[in-house]
Amino acid sequence: MFLILIPRRIFLLLAAANIEAQQKPPINNTAIVVTPSIAAQCGFSMKSDSFGNALIYISLQNCFAQNVDDELFTTALQLRLQGNQFSQEEVYQVAETCQYDVWASREVICDYNYMEVSVKRATPEDFPLCPLVSDMQKRSMDAGFKATTIVFFTPEGKKPMSLLAAQQRGYGIGNTPTRLVLRSPMIAPETFMQTASHCQRFSCTITWYLPWQMDPMTSSGQFNLLEVHFGINGQKLDAVEMQAREYSVALNDFYIVTELPIGGVGGYYESHIQGDLYYVSYMIEPMLELLWTEDATHEQTRYKVFFHITTHLLPQPLELIDNTVPGEKMFRMTLGHFAADVALMNITFPAEVLSMPDCSARGFNILEHMSPNTSLKVFTLQVPFADPAVLQQTGEGVTVYSLHLTFGLLILDQLVSFSHKAYLEAVVQDIVPPSVSGGCDNHNFYVLVKYGSPGYNFQTMVGKRYMTPSLAQHYDSMENGTHFSFVVPFSAPDVAVEAIEASSTRSRLDIVLSNPETNSQIQELSVACNFPSTLTECFPNGTMTALALKLESVPLLNPSQLTLADPSCGPVHSDDRYAFFVFTVNSCGTTRKFMTNVMLYENEISLPDELLMKKSPTSEEPEYYLKISCFYDINTSQTVAFNTRLRRSEPYAENSKGQLQVVMRLALDDSYSAFQNYEEYPLAKYLQQPLYFEVELLKSANPLISLELENCWATQGKDRTSQPRWDLIINGCPNPADPYQVVFHPVWTDARVGYPSHFKRFEIQTFAFQNDILILQLFVHCDIVICDSKNPLGGICGGQCSNPKQTTKGEMDDFSFGVYGFEYVSLGPIRLNL
Repeated sequence: MFLILIPRRIFLLLAAANIEAQQKPPINNTAIVVTPSIAAQCGFSMKSDSFGNALIYISLQNCFAQNVDDELFTTALQLRLQGNQFSQEEVYQVAETCQYDVWASREVICDYNYMEVSVKRATPEDFPLCPLVSDMQKRSMDAGFKATTIVFFTPEGKKPMSLLAAQQRGYGIGNTPTRLVLRSPMIAPETFMQTASHCQRFSCTITWYLPWQMDPMTSSGQFNLLEVHFGINGQKLDAVEMQAREYSVALNDFYIVTELPIGGVGGYYESHIQGDLYYVSYMIEPMLELLWTEDATHEQTRYKVFFHITTHLLPQPLELIDNTVPGEKMFRMTLGHFAADVALMNITFPAEVLSMPDCSARGFNILEHMSPNTSLKVFTLQVPFADPAVLQQTGEGVTVYSLHLTFGLLILDQLVSFSHKAYLEAVVQDIVPPSVSGGCDNHNFYVLVKYGSPGYNFQTMVGKRYMTPSLAQHYDSMENGTHFSFVVPFSAPDVAVEAIEASSTRSRLDIVLSNPETNSQIQELSVACNFPSTLTECFPNGTMTALALKLESVPLLNPSQLTLADPSCGPVHSDDRYAFFVFTVNSCGTTRKFMTNVMLYENEISLPDELLMKKSPTSEEPEYYLKISCFYDINTSQTVAFNTRLRRSEPYAENSKGQLQVVMRLALDDSYSAFQNYEEYPLAKYLQQPLYFEVELLKSANPLISLELENCWATQGKDRTSQPRWDLIINGCPNPADPYQVVFHPVWTDARVGYPSHFKRFEIQTFAFQNDILILQLFVHCDIVICDSKNPLGGICGGQCSNPKQTTKGEMDDFSFGVYGFEYVSLGPIRLNL
């Protein structure tokens, strides 16, 4: 039997398996169209496989076969594909040749639309010793028989029929050199059922019973069953293949029992819609081939049965499996299970209908997956949360994503459409990444870092350094459950200097939040501000000071190599961030110009020429050049008019209140016998040197009043309210948080000191200012209280540091009664050198 596989195309599916199909010109008028009646009469049958392909089965001895000695058979077909309104019909020609020379005496084929019997024709050699057969009869056998009448054996008796009448009734009758063939349609009137082949369908298994004692096919009661073969779709299977597919064949006293799993390989499902519900039926066509011999005749019979099995409709409720992982921000779903004849045509969303190409262009991932163990399949779909078809609702720290959709499906063979509605929802905890914000005032950068969602791990980089616990402490970091903040002075080493202007410095602080596991950046903040700063100072004694800061634009600059106009005048102190110069206006190449009412002194800071010559010509780094200047007023004369008159009365004194005068000095050592002159400022001190301060109440001879130090502190700027600030004395006591606390020195009466209560002396260690903040000069400030010793009311007036426990700034007792007044003093600048 020939088997031709034809893939589906439009309405029929054509393609060749093991044969070539070539497009030919349209068939001519002599072509015979194979109708169902001709197919049954001539040995043709057509079926479908699990993929919808057409399978054409053709008997070797069909009406149109080219037969060579009953051993080589060739059949040619012209196949016309039915087109549609958009395409023309196509015609293909296929041909198949098979060799078969193992004929049994009798061969029987039972297909769904016809039965075929092929028997060996009698030859003279079959009667070598028979005296009843004359030589003339033998010659007639050798020349070939001519059939004229057919006798059918029915339950009602014999029924003779002429050859022409039988052919008109749909019977196929033919003879070949060695065989006689009779083919009967299954629906022929003379067909009757005697011992039926049947099957039973259970929930998971099909059982097929085929009687193996075929009366009246056996002429005697004794015969031997030689072979039993099993196959699917006309293809025999060996024992290994049957076991892999879970097929089994067994014999009992009456039947050959075959068991087939529903949904197994080799069969296929077909889709059905009833009442908007989805059903499937399972179809499979097993084959049994038997070979036996009879004891009486010793002739072999090969019996082949094709049994088409279709189950009743099986409910197949469609199920949508939600495989969404909310953290992936993607809806993932699986819809199934379907037979292979179902196609997904479109998807309907609340606002639009998208075809499959539209879905792909939209970024939806749609795939079809066949089940590995059955012929059913599923569709998978992925829809990003960000797609407009997905609805979002936010509240209480979560975002709810929802998707309404309807799958539009089509049963291909029947062109029946149906649909399946689905709804998916995913709840995502809102993940808020950490964030950073900041600003600045005239002295500091202020940075606020919010943690974001709980468990969000990140690291903070300040400038080019990670925020470590020690760095956080240095920048006065404060933290609570939602954020932390810190303060960075504009002169800190983590600050980049962008530009230097006449009265300000433009500095920038970079803050980067990053993921420590991936090093990916979460957020970056750059805050740039202009900070009021005096980089050049001019003193009455003709001293000039200048601070040259390293700019971000010259990263390779070594500040220690900078000089003034005179290359011999280098910085008195420098590090990798700045160079500090102190010189007089009549030195270091300073120039002078006379202008209206002022004199202008100018100098410049740059690299010496010999270093500039060594600079690489390919370097793109700009040259460093800083111009500094000072203006001094020129003395002028003022004309004042006055006249005199005689005194009209004697002068007299009247009781009144006046302002007390307080002064602060810096002693050379702890003897407090010699002091720095005011003309010597700015003073140059080293970090290793202690500083000795004395505060005196002047022009008072009242022994009953005393001078007390309430608060003392140091700043970089002249303004007593400037930042940063280092507290030295708080409420009359040394700052307990200072590792280098103030030391008070006693005051005794001597030639200069008439009233010790009018003096206060203390010592500070310059190590207290040694940290990462750029400190080049200091101003020391003190709040002074003048007390009445006859009415000591506690607090500061109770004696210096009378209450050591009360050292919190601003927590001062009310002692206004008994206090003569409040004063404040400042002293500076004092330069600090390493």
